[in-house]
Order: sequence, then structure tokens, then C-alpha cells
Amino acid sequence: MNAALPEVVSQEEWASAREKLLVEEKAALRALDRVNAQRRRLPMVRWDTSYVFRSVDGEASLLDLFDGRRQLITYHYMMFPGDPHRCSGCAFLVDNMPRQQEALHNRDVSLVVTAPAPLSESEPFRERMGWTVPWYSTHGSTFTADCGAGQGFGVSVFLRDGDDVYRTYYTTGRGGDLLVGTLRYLDLTPFGRQEAWEESGRGTDGPGSWWRLHDEY
Repeated sequence: MNAALPEVVSQEEWASAREKLLVEEKAALRALDRVNAQRRRLPMVRWDTSYVFRSVDGEASLLDLFDGRRQLITYHYMMFPGDPHRCSGCAFLVDNMPRQQEALHNRDVSLVVTAPAPLSESEPFRERMGWTVPWYSTHGSTFTADCGAGQGFGVSVFLRDGDDVYRTYYTTGRGGDLLVGTLRYLDLTPFGRQEAWEESGRGTDGPGSWWRLHDEY
């Protein structure tokens, strides 16, 4: 995609245009703050804790995934039994997960990735990608489908109150976009993400058309 260069103006004209944009940026951030507050006030639903998850360290329960913390964010990776496809969009998101999770842990949050493929199929890929985020197979359970991810991907958020677990939030599609820090950097640049939909909100090469596994760029 060829992007036109921005107009060249004087310092004064640039400063004026920047101030006008700043008004819109602040309004957008305030709107996002309101949405975030509404998300925190969502009701919750009691969730089954009998699922069995498998990792290189053995079997785990849903309660185990919290690792003693009260909040849990689970990314449902789109990787299915017997399917050799490895989703570049999911990989792009996991690449952007914090390798050092102390800040999340400090706010009482655990972050994990789950995938429906058996560990024997997903673990070699995780090793290839060099990911250190806790990784679990849901093979043999209905966890992914029960969460609504089905044959796709998604993000589920859970809250633990003692041994009781509640689901508080779920998102998929463009909702995952907010978890990809690389996109936040690209959005600051003159050429942006270089995707046709950016200016109009529409386009045949939708978000992520250029994403690759990080060792295939």
C-alpha cells in the first residue's frame, strides 16, 4: 500500500493542527475511560471449575490457573487438534504479552494462554516461538467452546472468590486489538498500519492482513 506523505507546513501551522488533534485524542481517551468503567461494573456469572488443563508441568484445574491470585485473564489461542495451521494473528497477540508479568501479578492478575490442541502438538510451536507465558492445553474438555471461542479465538476474564470462580468479561474480533502493543506504536506513525481499511473503516484487507509468525517476516 502506497501512502501519501503528509503536507509540509510551518512550525506554527503544525502546532495548531497538533492542538486540534489533541482535543480529539483527549475526548477519545475519556470515552475509553468510561467504557473501561462500564466493563468493571458488568455483572458476573458463576463458572464451572471442573475442567482439566495440561501443561509441561502436569495437570491443572481452573483454580490452579489463578496461581493464588484473584483475577485471571485467559487468551483462547486458535489452535485445534490435528490442524497444522498456526494462526499468525494469535501469535502476534501472544508476542505482545508481557514477558515479565510482575506488574500484572502486583495487581492480583494472572495471565495464561489456552489452546484446544493437545500439548504434543502445541508445545513444539510454543518452544519455536520462545514464549514464556503460562501455556495450557484444553484438549479433552469443553472449556474453549463453553467460553464462546469455539473455532475462533477470544479473551476471557475470571474472578476468584475463595474457591468460587466467576466469569466477568469476554471479547473477540477487534476486541483483541487493544492487547497488541505493536499496533499502538504503528498508530502513532504517519503511515499507520498501512492497511486499506484505516481511513474509511472498511476494506478487503482487514486488520491483520500483513501479520506473520515472527520468524517468517
